[in-house]
Amino acid sequence: MNISKEKGTSKYPVTEIEAIENYGFEGDAHSGDHIRQISLLSIENIMKQNSNNQGNKTDLVLKPGDYAENITTQGIDLGKLKIGDGLLIGKDVELKVSKIGKECHYKCEIFKKVNSCIMPKQGLFAIVEKSGSIKIGDEIRVKK
Repeated sequence: MNISKEKGTSKYPVTEIEAIENYGFEGDAHSGDHIRQISLLSIENIMKQNSNNQGNKTDLVLKPGDYAENITTQGIDLGKLKIGDGLLIGKDVELKVSKIGKECHYKCEIFKKVNSCIMPKQGLFAIVEKSGSIKIGDEIRVKK
């Protein structure tokens, strides 16, 4: 899990966070009353991008939060989710997928560094439907 105090910057890791209904993560600059309250990206896609970076204009290794994603997932295929699908995290938190991908605004910092960015195609956005606390390692399940 990652947050940032300002937009346009990489996010930094936190071990526990409060998800607030119809708002997002407490303390995150991207929270608010809109459809992109929380962003998700898989570690598998980050690792694949890192392997693609080798031999490009940079050998920069990107880590969770560098793409400004709030939640870096592992073992869940985000590409199979659709708008409206629900996610359960830990004991209490419920998210609803609200947007798939994003428009790349004036070539973000990641794009400038490695000449590509995976968030526009592989990133996912959600709104918080039920508040609660999330800790690193909490299971993410697709709501049936």
